[in-house]
Amino acid sequence: MHPAPPFRVSEVEALIDHLTAYPFMGLFSAGEAGLRVAHAPVVLRRTGEGVALDFHLSRNNILTPLFAKGAVALAVSQGPEAYVSPDWYERPDQVPTWNYLTVEAEGEVTPLGEAHLVQILDDLSARAEARLAPKPAWTRHKMSKGRFDAMLAGIQGFRLRPHRLEGTFKLSQNKPPEVRQRIAAALGDHPIADAMGQGASN
Repeated sequence: MHPAPPFRVSEVEALIDHLTAYPFMGLFSAGEAGLRVAHAPVVLRRTGEGVALDFHLSRNNILTPLFAKGAVALAVSQGPEAYVSPDWYERPDQVPTWNYLTVEAEGEVTPLGEAHLVQILDDLSARAEARLAPKPAWTRHKMSKGRFDAMLAGIQGFRLRPHRLEGTFKLSQNKPPEVRQRIAAALGDHPIADAMGQGASN
């Protein structure tokens, strides 16, 4: 996370909105082989104990046995990013930077049973297929009998329960309003310009 307070985001609903919009995450953990990362789409769930991140990995993934033992993981969701040219400030002695959106979730990972794994897969495909409408949605029921179960044996489902959930929404909040307006205008239809226009903050 960026150390500057203006960029830090702790408001849970803003973080949840980001994770919902950008659910493909890097999942980092460390074991005997050192620091490793896996990449997976995540299903965010609200539970009686707070927020949970459900995902699945290949059983051959180097992190799968670590997560099966309850390892701690850091999940990172990267949103849009954009280069900011010093010329856009129209002020002397400025330097280039990047504006970006990112959220981190850190917590213990626990394995999930087959029923939960199937639910993860169904939820992931349903959400992704919904974005392809009006195409008829794909479901696993279109697969040949027994094929889904055979493929299911090759993956493992997990749940990460964050004890730390925070974000960095770096959108030039440390600059005067007129400078931010110039940056957003220069970025045009870039998603970062849209986020700046919405006044995203902590």
